[in-house]
Amino acid sequence: MQEAQGNSNAAPDPGRLLQMGMAFWASKALLSAVELGVFTQLANGPRPADELADALELHPRGALDFLDTLVALNLLTRDDGRYANVADADLFLDSNKPSYVGGLLEMANSRLYPFWGSLTEALRTGLPQNESKHGGNVFDALYSDPARLRTFLHAMSGVSMGAAQAIAQQFPWSRYGSFIDLGAAQGALPVQIALAHSHLTGGGFDLPVVGPIFVEYVAANGLQERVRFYPGDFFKDPIPSADVLVMGHILHDWNLQEKRELLAKCYAALPPGGCLVVYDAIIDDERRENAFGLLMSLNMLIETPGGFDYTGAQCCAWMKEAGFATARVEPLVGGDSMVIATK
Repeated sequence: MQEAQGNSNAAPDPGRLLQMGMAFWASKALLSAVELGVFTQLANGPRPADELADALELHPRGALDFLDTLVALNLLTRDDGRYANVADADLFLDSNKPSYVGGLLEMANSRLYPFWGSLTEALRTGLPQNESKHGGNVFDALYSDPARLRTFLHAMSGVSMGAAQAIAQQFPWSRYGSFIDLGAAQGALPVQIALAHSHLTGGGFDLPVVGPIFVEYVAANGLQERVRFYPGDFFKDPIPSADVLVMGHILHDWNLQEKRELLAKCYAALPPGGCLVVYDAIIDDERRENAFGLLMSLNMLIETPGGFDYTGAQCCAWMKEAGFATARVEPLVGGDSMVIATK
């Protein structure tokens, strides 16, 4: 009690505010390290500073400060002048490993980092600040360029992988025989589910241009006999039917009317007893704790004309409006949760 009183009487300290305000320094150091391939370079073992700097094509002026910054941020270690990856960086940021999640960070570096510089403008205007800022549709901009599309889909695998693995383990798949992931991108979720449950057949539904990238990813995991691609636009075309439909990091892209339209189309496509699984960075109902979910909603402000993230209670209510008999929220990993609705 005395300690608590002492803390409450302590003079305000600006340290937390300054650290948060300058947090972009550390963020950009990590993003540049991913862009440069630091962690991939070190995946085969420790290297001295000069050798590593040469491999990364770094100018001598900033090289040592940059590498030692990564040490201070606990992204690298340094022993006898030789730099090495820490365990999580080695597992998740080596681009040659299947566990690589750096695709999301690559997109954050090339797209989101500069767009977030216009957050104040977005807050004042309510308008996107990305490729569609001066007209057009962000998805048209992303999907029309093959290299940009591949980077974007790779990023979606990065942001979805943890949730995909959790859904593969948590959801009662033994009760069902088929599934389709709507807005499947590269196919991270269908692959994780099919790898974990050999009795299931499934697939991914996305725009036709995504097909070759999806098929390539599925084949690389040896699942082409059980996982197929369904081309289409979920606003213009019928949603294919399966025992379980999944929408991951999709619903938050759209305004409220579009959200309701998608949920209604999913309800119509499911058989009686079928399930819809929606996962996103679900905001806590009190809107006080899931900072990641709230920041993601601001990201939707920057990225989309009307998209926003939402609470579990909101999603359950929308699902019941669409006709679902039950809806419940289950946490996954990090800021992600899934909402499961049964027809």
